[in-house]
Amino acid sequence: MKINEKIRHLRETHQLSQEVMADKLGMSVTGYAKIERGEVRSNLPRLEQISEVFDMDICELLSYGEEGQIYFHNTDNDYSNSNNFLTVGHNQSSQETERLKQLLVHKEELMAQKDKLIESLERELSLLRKLTTNQN
Repeated sequence: MKINEKIRHLRETHQLSQEVMADKLGMSVTGYAKIERGEVRSNLPRLEQISEVFDMDICELLSYGEEGQIYFHNTDNDYSNSNNFLTVGHNQSSQETERLKQLLVHKEELMAQKDKLIESLERELSLLRKLTTNQN
């Protein structure tokens, strides 16, 4: 089952209209309908938003309706680089480990966003200090 079919099926199962889904995702109904028709590819942040609407983990969304499970793989143990990918498999013994690896990647992304915000706020604080010093 393709991801757009999974999303449509979940929406219908939860008895939500396309209008409600579009509203919850902060997008137009036309844009959301394109997701369900498979006319656009959803990026990871959008898939995370969709999984939150259905109150499920993104791995659950990706593996919904599949016999196998979704596993996160990293080719060089550096979870901050772009060599990460997801695959469908049947090895349930490593499912929890792989889910935890994915959570670590997400944590690293959040930490990077936090660091950027701190840098921005420090620059702003520095400018405000200069302004107040110049006024005195």
